[in-house]
Amino acid sequence: MEIVNMRRLIATIMLIFHVHGLLQEKNLSLIETTCRHTQNYKLCIHTLLANRGSIHANETGLGLIMVDAVKAKAKETLYQIYKLKAFRPKMRAALNQCTIQYKLILEIDVPVAVDSLNKGVPQYARDNMADSSLQAVFCEGNFHGESPITQLTNEVRDLCIVARDVIPVYL
Repeated sequence: MEIVNMRRLIATIMLIFHVHGLLQEKNLSLIETTCRHTQNYKLCIHTLLANRGSIHANETGLGLIMVDAVKAKAKETLYQIYKLKAFRPKMRAALNQCTIQYKLILEIDVPVAVDSLNKGVPQYARDNMADSSLQAVFCEGNFHGESPITQLTNEVRDLCIVARDVIPVYL
């Protein structure tokens, strides 16, 4: 009797591992297919695979992961803006404008995108990610040339564009 139970247990465990492997393969395929429809495949793949939850995420989940990446990079950029204000008084006007633009991203665009995705209204999420990319571009434009945050603003812009592309048109 024990041998029969042991065989059933082993068979069950093997089945679980097989199904788990198939699900991971399916989700990796979803990530790859999704990223192929973006303007920056490499950034998309890198960002999604950096988040362990992407392996188990559906289309909405992938969109939420990308919006979260936008949020993290926007927070990092805003932190740098605050630091620069203390040491670059000649840039204070441009940095103040960037503060406003990054607060718009963090306080309006990202929360609306998350809420829209959770409610099944992806178009608002896409629109807010498009707006966020424009806010990053406008911030950079305040400097009339390269700024001390050019790399960060470009990263935010690029993440926003990829996030917009990842968010499904219809849920």
